[in-house]
Amino acid sequence: MSAENPDLAIAQAATLRPIAEIAERAGIPADALVPYGSDKAKVDVRKMSAPASHGKLVLVSAMSPTPAGEGKSTTTVGVADAFTLKGQSTMVALREPALGPIMGIKGGATGGGYAQVVPMEDINLHFTGDFHAIQIANNTLAALVDNHIHQGNQLRIDPRRIQWKRVVDVNDRALRSIVVGLGGPTQGVPREDGFDIVVASEIMAILCLASDLADLEARISRVVVGFTYDRAPVTVEDLGVAGAITMLLKDALLPNLVQTLGGTPALVHGGPFANIAHGCNSLAATRLALSLSEITVTEAGFGSDLGAEKFLDIKARLGGLSPDGAVVVATVRALKMHGGVAKDDLASENVEAILAGTVNLGRHVENLRKFGLEPVVAVNRFPTDTEAELQAVLDWARQQGFRVALSEVWAKGGEGGLAVADELLEAMKPAGGSAGSSGAGGSAGGGGASGSAGGGGASGSVGGGGASGSAGGGFHHLYDPADGVEASLRTLARELYGADDVVFEDKAPAQLRMLQRNGWDQLPVCVAKTQYSFSDDPKLLGAPTGHVLHVRDLVPKIGAGFVVAMTGAIMTMPGLPKEPAATRMGVTDDGESIGLF
Repeated sequence: MSAENPDLAIAQAATLRPIAEIAERAGIPADALVPYGSDKAKVDVRKMSAPASHGKLVLVSAMSPTPAGEGKSTTTVGVADAFTLKGQSTMVALREPALGPIMGIKGGATGGGYAQVVPMEDINLHFTGDFHAIQIANNTLAALVDNHIHQGNQLRIDPRRIQWKRVVDVNDRALRSIVVGLGGPTQGVPREDGFDIVVASEIMAILCLASDLADLEARISRVVVGFTYDRAPVTVEDLGVAGAITMLLKDALLPNLVQTLGGTPALVHGGPFANIAHGCNSLAATRLALSLSEITVTEAGFGSDLGAEKFLDIKARLGGLSPDGAVVVATVRALKMHGGVAKDDLASENVEAILAGTVNLGRHVENLRKFGLEPVVAVNRFPTDTEAELQAVLDWARQQGFRVALSEVWAKGGEGGLAVADELLEAMKPAGGSAGSSGAGGSAGGGGASGSAGGGGASGSVGGGGASGSAGGGFHHLYDPADGVEASLRTLARELYGADDVVFEDKAPAQLRMLQRNGWDQLPVCVAKTQYSFSDDPKLLGAPTGHVLHVRDLVPKIGAGFVVAMTGAIMTMPGLPKEPAATRMGVTDDGESIGLF
């Protein structure tokens, strides 16, 4: 095993079970399996009967991360394997990794150590081609918009007000702002344009929230590509190309089946980032897992202020889901950083800094409690952690009345997650009567259907309103979209971020009026914000209060069904670091990857 790259070595040494065996274990019929080789497949949910019941849903979140990541996916996989070891029928539902950050900082995103989804190389690279399909669908639509303008512009699209960007699955800062159509009249109409990364595309969000092909096409038809000279919205339906874009995505809509190192069936599907999009795997995959297992373990990107909030206020609302349990992943090194320790000094023992940094962890736990959940703190052990440091975290959490357990899944796989699994089972026991279950049967259809959130007691409309759930006795949403985008943002800023106020600046005031003028003001909000801080300043660590959330733009994503609020300096096209992870990657003569981690 390579000391430099143990995650990849562990994955490459594993003996994978045939994907047909994994499917049979999960209860997926053979005729619904679409194999991609021997160890991965897509699942054609159209060939499966409607589920008779639904299992429990566990959402894994984390404290505000360090730049290196804190092992949230690793914890998700390891805890799922722990449930499997305990005899629980379990499935994992994760997002697909994006190539941009893999080549940039992350180097891979399939878990780590003995808590991974495999085949690790395939999942981290091109997998089943979903991201490529999303990229070409997005860019086909962009080409059709420009072609419409070039061919006479019957819809009177204002080239200055096109909001549909091209995308690529690369961190490429040079493409953030460009000019297209240069070269004379035969080359198109010159205009300013730009690229986003694939995971920021509205097509990605739509794929992850669509319930079936009909819903996918309905959502795509509602996408607003730009505005006319009279500032009226222009949609994909106006262009008449919704069917073509849907056709390009028909296979990508099917969930992907793989396995964990512990043999637990895993659905890895969709991959929006949580700092610039809604940060959750596909609703189709989550529903499929819930219909097949007693326990589904899923994750949402970054902390409670980003992926978890968006899971609970957007995905759960639109999909009729009600989580039964939650996890907040914490690490000694993240606590030190939030306690004032520099990144280069994180390996040195510092109990005082850990205790100072617990203000960040405490807020994440309290944030999830505001949704009616009682999370378990999973302290993810790293080799540099000392016993004194780990004990300090455990003692602090217990003194606060938090459920807490040490997680050693990186080194021990499912065995190292048994303590966390036990705490979750205790936390999910009903207060009285029979256990509630996730309302995975809610409709995510084309706008106006409602979905019950089952045992949690929350219900929400999928249309423009989407009422907030009951605040008593179980899961509920934090805000009611019917109160308007401005009110929703102020609720999030004050309740989750610790901010005193929200300031609308730059384009945001005009965009707010545009939303109100077009009747889009009562959609859920998706806040694009740095993952490193509760504020919009990545350097403001810990648990700041009294700050102001700066909203500089409001972008309607009508097909996805939410409004994106751009805050601070967050960008939808990342750049590569000074030393990209790509510089350490390669292949052997036998075709095996080197440098993924």
